[in-house]
Amino acid sequence: MSEHVIAIDQGTTSTRAIVFDRTGAIVSVGQKEHEQIMPRAGWVEHDPLEIWQNVQEVIGVALARADLTRHDIAAAGITNQRETAVVWNRRTGEPVYNAIVWQDTRTQGIVDRLAADGGIERFKEVVGLPLATYFSGTKIAWILENVEGAREAAEAGDLLFGTTDCWVLWNLTGGVDGGVHVTDVTNASRTMFMDLETLEWRDDILEVFGVPRSMLPEIRSSSEVYGTAESSSLLRETPIAGILGDQQAATFGQAAFDAGESKNTYGTGCFLIFQTGTEIVRSTNGLLTTVGYKLGDGPVHYALEGSIAVTGSLIQWLRDQLGIIESAPQVEELARRVEDNGGVYVVPAFSGLFAPYWRPDARGAIVGLTRYSNRNHIARAALEAVAYQTRDVLDAVNADVTAAGGVPLAELRVDGGMVANGALMQFQADVLGVPVVRPRVAETTALGAAYAAGLAVGFWSGLDELRANWREDARWEPTLDASERDRLLRQWRKAVEKSMDWVDEDTR
Repeated sequence: MSEHVIAIDQGTTSTRAIVFDRTGAIVSVGQKEHEQIMPRAGWVEHDPLEIWQNVQEVIGVALARADLTRHDIAAAGITNQRETAVVWNRRTGEPVYNAIVWQDTRTQGIVDRLAADGGIERFKEVVGLPLATYFSGTKIAWILENVEGAREAAEAGDLLFGTTDCWVLWNLTGGVDGGVHVTDVTNASRTMFMDLETLEWRDDILEVFGVPRSMLPEIRSSSEVYGTAESSSLLRETPIAGILGDQQAATFGQAAFDAGESKNTYGTGCFLIFQTGTEIVRSTNGLLTTVGYKLGDGPVHYALEGSIAVTGSLIQWLRDQLGIIESAPQVEELARRVEDNGGVYVVPAFSGLFAPYWRPDARGAIVGLTRYSNRNHIARAALEAVAYQTRDVLDAVNADVTAAGGVPLAELRVDGGMVANGALMQFQADVLGVPVVRPRVAETTALGAAYAAGLAVGFWSGLDELRANWREDARWEPTLDASERDRLLRQWRKAVEKSMDWVDEDTR
């Protein structure tokens, strides 16, 4: 009997394959980074063919490191960077353009054009999302409008669209030779095209965007057998049985299944998801209404989400663009050299501000600089910016939840690469005023995809077994005086205001 499940985690900066056992413990990992292609300011792309090549490699590495074969794997799950759009030719398997990444802001002109009739909330009642460059819809429209021959090929039925889960699944199940063109409800809910109530594509919205329905994948649940790996794969004949967008996967991996449960993932960006159960809660405070998960024929579960564009990538910026640090862990070392931020605040609005502000006109700012300021203060301010942005989102969550008759968040479960940073986690607890809790298995994104796949094939019996797997690893209690917290938050919000109204028509 197979005793393992493998998850393919196709992320913004790298692709990983992680093998898990029945307790949800990590058995082995294969990981490989891919190139971040930035041809112009605000443009961020990935090479889909490089990503597919890396998927195959990391599967091989993970299996080899655990001394396993496909016969030891009960099922495979996929989780992915959401919103990132891939358009490819169904007959050749070749992308017509690089994948346009969720951080990319080139489609602001399309957003403005669509918002001219009804504003940025024109479709929000149906899809749960405001018009923004963040989501897949405008990225597909840009490709069709700007890539030579793409519009004609799409109208002829030759082009397919997918977020990277869909691209990986299509290739893994055969590609041009019978590949399965499917996505799940969580990823579909990030396109601007799916009706939250019916879980179906909306033809009227597709017509407004100018996107042929023939390009779109079939929408399925997050946990069912979509197909099997094709014959040339190291996973051949293994059922591919789970798909969840990365933030929904992390929530699932945290065993946060029920209304009122939540998590915050600290990765390239930062994403707080608050489960609202089978009820759609429409935010009036700048949050997104999204699908949390759907297991097979079971009911769909919804969530509120606060999306922050730049957190972990801010630390990469300090390393790669400014040269303030040589490696990401060094930022904590520098931050601990000073007692406070010295009055310095960093607002990382590199792609504008996401939740709860939704201000595409904002740009990054470092404010409060004096001759006293040094790189230690900037490093500390960068870490603190992650926590401040999370506080902004949590305030919005609590406002929406209490308005709907719910209870504000009592503790925050956290995961992602940055939770290894103890200084950040303590400051996060201080600025939130609630405990912050890290699980023993921090790779919750991949674990959530593994759980979804394992449930579909009976590897795990149900949600209670998954809850029993969750274990606390570390807890940070708030220690900051309330008056000092209020002072810091006041200064932070002044800094955020300084970042707004920066982009003009002639801004480069």
